Amino acid sequence: MSVNPVGWFEIYVQDMNRAKAFYESVLQTTLEPLCSPAMPDMEMYSFPHQTDKWGAGGALVKLKGVPSGGNSTLVYFSCEDCSNEVSRVIAAGGQIDRDKFSIGDYGFIALVVDTEGNMIGLHSLK
Repeated sequence: MSVNPVGWFEIYVQDMNRAKAFYESVLQTTLEPLCSPAMPDMEMYSFPHQTDKWGAGGALVKLKGVPSGGNSTLVYFSCEDCSNEVSRVIAAGGQIDRDKFSIGDYGFIALVVDTEGNMIGLHSLK
């Protein structure tokens, strides 16, 4: 492969306002609306990303007939120190599945569940 294997991710939600507030609070960022006249039944908010940088961009998606939670895909968000993001999960309405723990030479991760039932990972080197 000549490119990173993941080019985009989508996290499906049932309540866009609730999910958007969770991610903006935990990750301390602002999600931007993505509008497509070709898909009037789809609501999307993208995470900030730069196409010339390492990593993949993605969005929260609300689409009728596509449930949130219970999926088998895990998205990891890069953090400076994932314990900072974990400290904001409960107040943002989520749950902590596994608090920050070492993965050896590869740093640390934590697993949390968002307000829509989706498990996500938080990764940091310290």
